[in-house]
Amino acid sequence: MSPGIQKVEALDEGHFVCVKWEDGSESSYPCVWLRDNCQCPLCFLPSAGARRLLFEDLDVNIVVKQVALADRKKISITWPDEHTSEYEAKWLKKRCFSEEARAVMRADLFLPECQYWGSDLQLPKIPFEEVMYNDESAYKWLCALKKVGIVLLTGAAARQGELIRLGHRIGFLRLTFYGPTWQVQDKADANNVAYTTGRLSFHTDYPVLQHPPGVQLLHCIKQTAAGGESEVVDGFYVSNKLKKQNPEAYQILSSTAVDYTDVGVDYCDFAVHCKQRIIE
Repeated sequence: MSPGIQKVEALDEGHFVCVKWEDGSESSYPCVWLRDNCQCPLCFLPSAGARRLLFEDLDVNIVVKQVALADRKKISITWPDEHTSEYEAKWLKKRCFSEEARAVMRADLFLPECQYWGSDLQLPKIPFEEVMYNDESAYKWLCALKKVGIVLLTGAAARQGELIRLGHRIGFLRLTFYGPTWQVQDKADANNVAYTTGRLSFHTDYPVLQHPPGVQLLHCIKQTAAGGESEVVDGFYVSNKLKKQNPEAYQILSSTAVDYTDVGVDYCDFAVHCKQRIIE
């Protein structure tokens, strides 16, 4: 049900509007914010969800001339230049500035819950085809990926192209100088240690990029007869332990920018340089 408004009034010489809700709570809105977020066709483009109002036309010291309550479901504000703005109760309630309301909004938008793990990790597993064809399973996968950082999708066909399908299921694949996708296999004159038969140390991929990839999709198409185990570490878990056990080392690694360089030829010629902190 839509929230109901019991009363609305201007406060602080008209610089704030206070909405008193039927559930007994209150919300206070700065008038400059309300004017900036006017929902009328002159100030807002609904199809884009974006404002039309230019900053240069916004009076940062604006106050209300008149505020009124319409049928407990919306408020109407008249500004000093006689421009009128209307705000629906549901719209206002969703944008309440209280810490409690903002925490609820952040939880809904950003899924802030994180699970840091060591060797006790119970690896989340979801069937690949379920993710591909069932929206609820796809959402479950993405939530687990956001919370834990790693998910094993089982039962994918042992052929190339499955990662492209998976990537397109949720968005788009990011192009790098190794191409849209690449094969991790033994190569002569390898330009990356991943293209050798040797074991890889724990590492963060692509620190040379200004924006290292947040999610990587790996598909085992052909299993080696011996070796080839995949090992993973929760960098956040390690960083938190380091911060407690050696604060000075943590401070250095989280504040000192390190030079990274990668030069070579693959999908294209590349020479990339970047500065990143070890703990970001």
